[in-house]
Amino acid sequence: MTALTIAWTITLTPIGPLLLAATERGLANVVFHADEPTANAALERLGRSLNVSPVDAPDRLAPALDQLNGYFAGTRRTFDLELDYCLTTGFNRRVLRALAERVGFGSVASYQDLATWVGEPGAARAVGVAMATNPLPVVIPCHRVVESAGGLGGFGGGVQTKRELLALEGVLPLALF
Repeated sequence: MTALTIAWTITLTPIGPLLLAATERGLANVVFHADEPTANAALERLGRSLNVSPVDAPDRLAPALDQLNGYFAGTRRTFDLELDYCLTTGFNRRVLRALAERVGFGSVASYQDLATWVGEPGAARAVGVAMATNPLPVVIPCHRVVESAGGLGGFGGGVQTKRELLALEGVLPLALF
């Protein structure tokens, strides 16, 4: 069996630099605001978590880069990528899979909706934890999860980034200021 490797690259997007990391099985991590210190810390955590040394290899991430560019250009509404859920387990993984399967471009769901969909109707707060620890934001669209009462809720990339992603998808109007 071949040892696991992690390829990574940074791409510039309208919401700032994103760090992308993939194993041979698929895209495993997307990190917001990937300036040099943030990227270095994320790569160190990733390396420790998977017991590997990440290598800068943008060619291995070409499909993800291409699809993200299409998403931000407004020409792609879905991602068709192999994903590696190695950085999440159990309940969180079930929630992220349900989110990816059920909440499409331009739509939103509540934390409560997701809890119900995974058969845990009393676990809306736990869904919030799953969203906060989503290792694949944008691709697994945690920005599409909102509060039942209509509020945006939190977001690991910051509420302004959540607003920008929802505006890109036509859910919110673009901010005037």
